[in-house]
Amino acid sequence: MTEPVQVLLPGRRCMLVRITCQPGMRPAMLEILNSYADGLQEEPGTEIFVVSLDPDDESIVWLYEMFKDDEAQNAHRASTGFADMMASMPELMNGPPAVLQMEPLRMAMQETVLTEDWAF
Repeated sequence: MTEPVQVLLPGRRCMLVRITCQPGMRPAMLEILNSYADGLQEEPGTEIFVVSLDPDDESIVWLYEMFKDDEAQNAHRASTGFADMMASMPELMNGPPAVLQMEPLRMAMQETVLTEDWAF
């Protein structure tokens, strides 16, 4: 059994975002978020972008985002992909997203997460 990769994360910025969709609109929201994620090469400072489904509420999508630093987070907000995503989302949302800003300290991750075949 291999040891998890351990890293300290000084200066990084994170956000946990809860998006509540209009009834039946979560699939359309996921299309928008997946299209955005496909273009992340435009944002080299966006290090992690995770889209998750809420297992208890079919109208909620969770995002976990990590940025290299404040400058990267600002570049994220100024990117074309972000602007396009934000322009497409309001009609699908049931209210504004809830955003929790965080300063991450440490990450432990199994290397197999990065080496498994995630092709889709």
